[in-house]
Amino acid sequence: MSNSSGKNNAFWGFLQRLGKSLMLPVAVLPMAAIFMGIGNWILKGDSANFFGLLFSTVGNAAINNMSVLFCLGVGIGMSKDGHGTVAVASLVSWFVVRGILNESLASTILGQLSPAQAAAYGATDNALIGILCGLTAAFSYNRFKDTQLPTAVAFFGGRRFVSIVSMGLSALLGFVLLFIWPVCFSGIMKFAAAVANTGPFGALIFGFFNRLLIPIGLHHALNAVVLFDVGGIGDAIRYWTGDFLYNAQGKQITGMFSTGFLTVPFFGLPAAALAMYLRAKPEKKKAVMGLYISGALSAFLTGITEPLEFAFMFLSPLLFVLHALLAGLANFAFALTSIRAGVGAAPGFIEFIFGTSAPGAHNPWLLIAFGPIVGVVYFLVFFNVIKWFNLKTPGREDDMGDLEEQAFTMKSNDFTGVAKVIFEALGGSANIKSLDNCVTRLRIELNDPLKVDDPKIKSTGVLGIMHPTKDTIQIVVGTQVQFVADAIKALMQQKG
Repeated sequence: MSNSSGKNNAFWGFLQRLGKSLMLPVAVLPMAAIFMGIGNWILKGDSANFFGLLFSTVGNAAINNMSVLFCLGVGIGMSKDGHGTVAVASLVSWFVVRGILNESLASTILGQLSPAQAAAYGATDNALIGILCGLTAAFSYNRFKDTQLPTAVAFFGGRRFVSIVSMGLSALLGFVLLFIWPVCFSGIMKFAAAVANTGPFGALIFGFFNRLLIPIGLHHALNAVVLFDVGGIGDAIRYWTGDFLYNAQGKQITGMFSTGFLTVPFFGLPAAALAMYLRAKPEKKKAVMGLYISGALSAFLTGITEPLEFAFMFLSPLLFVLHALLAGLANFAFALTSIRAGVGAAPGFIEFIFGTSAPGAHNPWLLIAFGPIVGVVYFLVFFNVIKWFNLKTPGREDDMGDLEEQAFTMKSNDFTGVAKVIFEALGGSANIKSLDNCVTRLRIELNDPLKVDDPKIKSTGVLGIMHPTKDTIQIVVGTQVQFVADAIKALMQQKG
């Protein structure tokens, strides 16, 4: 039983690191989308405008090379310490695998290619191949970075040996993919077609699981399949490039998976924040007002919803599941319409404005006209469910006594003070196996989870604590998490 549990913990730990790694390349997309939006807006009516072409080219440079960015992001993110050597090894892997997966070599080995095989070998510039190459490079680094070679060839030892190993393993990966990639590609395309053919129902499934996977950080992996062309749907990519997908009735599929989803950070979550604020205890409303206002603004303007979602998901899991369901239903409802709007990665209002000039946009401003309906539904559900089930949303928790008085406030920017308390509560350097962060969370691997003092961590005012596996802990700090993470790493070096 313990062996099985250990394997499950390792598996989930791997998936969490992968989800975090995917955030590295995905984080580029919001700015790329803004550049493309500005370019498209300028180019309207003047296809030769220099500045319009310049902005569009800059945005396209990132979006059209997402496969390479995924390769680098996964390689660096999955390595133990993110050393620059991994980036080189990742590119080596990418060049080798892409070099092997070509029609010319395939036809030499396999003979005359079928149209389906030719299509597969012509479609290797995608995020899935990039992820596989990144994983190959990360494995090479983690396993061989400390390799010592005989004196005669010692120059190639250590980290220099990583790219050599990555090249060899990538050659093996490319050779295997040469035979199985056409089958995989066919299966991916069939899956993508099945999702696309479900129409609005597929949009519902995507919206629901996109939110539901947030606690373990795997919504980015789902985005890679639906939005960034791992599964052939490429909803975000196609929305900006104009390479649309249509269903059998000629209705534009592109944009379907993100149109209604935009209404969640625009109207849904701000309305939920208002409902939770109104349900807070009178004596605690002033204390939680800042949390709800900042969370609502973050969601509305930038599409970063985690600060608000983590504020209630651990206190009220039922409310979080309802939130995921409402997000799916919003996506479903707008997928039924002819409205099409989309973003690069973060579904915020800033990106939306520029996205209205994207090739895939169709009646996007109607989203603002009908989106408030989603806000009304969110408000009614949150306001009533909190009362019916007496849910402990922020401002309704039981009193914490002295711990509340000791709580740090992130408004003071006392990152060092917060980091020191968290560092001590984790058991110090001796108990921290590894530490990194995503957009809003600290992610820590522990040597002994029993040494962790959860109440002490909570006393810093963090938004939440989660133990996704036996030996890991995630601490939800908010959008300022990078500063806290850097401060803890500095403490680890001092104590090391």
